[in-house]
Amino acid sequence: MENPDLKQHEFYMRKCIRLANIAKQRGDSPVGSIIVQNEKIIGEGIEGGKTQKDITCHAEIEAIRDATKRIGKQDLSDCIMYTTHEPCIMCSYVIRHLKIPLIVTGLATGEIGGFSSKFPILLDATIKRWTAPPTLINGVLDKECSALYH
Repeated sequence: MENPDLKQHEFYMRKCIRLANIAKQRGDSPVGSIIVQNEKIIGEGIEGGKTQKDITCHAEIEAIRDATKRIGKQDLSDCIMYTTHEPCIMCSYVIRHLKIPLIVTGLATGEIGGFSSKFPILLDATIKRWTAPPTLINGVLDKECSALYH
């Protein structure tokens, strides 16, 4: 029997991959991200640090900016973030601040990642003003996400 959650995660990750391809075509790192609320996409983000000449234009932050603008609030505690690439330390801070409870990624990044680096902000349970760490699902369509870099 197939896991229905996996099918749903793959469906949304494919949307992220399409966004990542746009970033790649325009010369940015191939990262795409979306925010989903009640099975509806409320935010999309395309990596834009190089083309926008702004280091904060990571796909995850762009998706968050889009979502918070659309829904008019900064509490994303009823949302899911999908992203082709593990959120970096900067993006992870924003994710924790806005209380996103589930993060679905394609690839881990290691050294600068929010859960796989020496600074696993997504896993931290010691900062009292934050809610519990989000649930993390890594490796969804990992081969397809990895292919973005070739």
